[in-house]
Amino acid sequence: QVQLVESGGGLVQAGGSLRLSCAASGFTFSSYAMGWFRQAPGKEREFVAARSRSGGTAFYADSVKGRFAISRDNAKNTVYLQMNSLKPEDTAVYYCAASPYSGSSYLEAPKYAYWGQGTQVTVSS
Repeated sequence: QVQLVESGGGLVQAGGSLRLSCAASGFTFSSYAMGWFRQAPGKEREFVAARSRSGGTAFYADSVKGRFAISRDNAKNTVYLQMNSLKPEDTAVYYCAASPYSGSSYLEAPKYAYWGQGTQVTVSS
């Protein structure tokens, strides 16, 4: 049974930091690229960041470059999203996801096979 379980969300003031974690089980973690997406109320789900299977390559949305960092630990089947200098516009439900594809496909939600249930991040001004 495939599971992706996010944790680490919460309420933080603008300029603060949070670290999200996503624990994976039920599939071969190292064979999947891992990504983070977010969805704010009334908006479509959008790509945030992704890390390749080996962890050697990372992709970021322009809106989070320089502030967020995605990492993965294949030994622990876990992917992380370190979020610094948070802004109110970062408020959303954050989802982790697993993709069997590679390259630019990381940016596309339909290319992800498995999804977590999401964790709420709220940034107050």
